[in-house]
Amino acid sequence: MIIAVVIVLCLVLAILAFLLPRLSRHPERGAQRSLGLGARAGGKAPGILGRIISKPFSTSARAVSRSGSAGRRARNRLPF
Repeated sequence: MIIAVVIVLCLVLAILAFLLPRLSRHPERGAQRSLGLGARAGGKAPGILGRIISKPFSTSARAVSRSGSAGRRARNRLPF
C-alpha cells in the first residue's frame, strides 16, 4: 500500500513540476518532510533493525525529490 502511495505521489509531483514548476516546491517539501519523519522514527529502533525500518522511507524521499526535479528539468528543456 505504501509503495502505491509513493508511486502516485511521484507521478503527481512530476506532473505538477512540469505544469507549475514554482508551485511544485511546497508539496515536494511537504512529502519529503513526512517521509523524513518516518525515517527518523524508524531509525530509533535498536541496531540493524533501525536501518532496515528507516531505509524505505529515505529511499522514497529520494524518489520524490528526483521526480520533482525531473519534471522541472523537462519543463526547462521545452523550446517555447
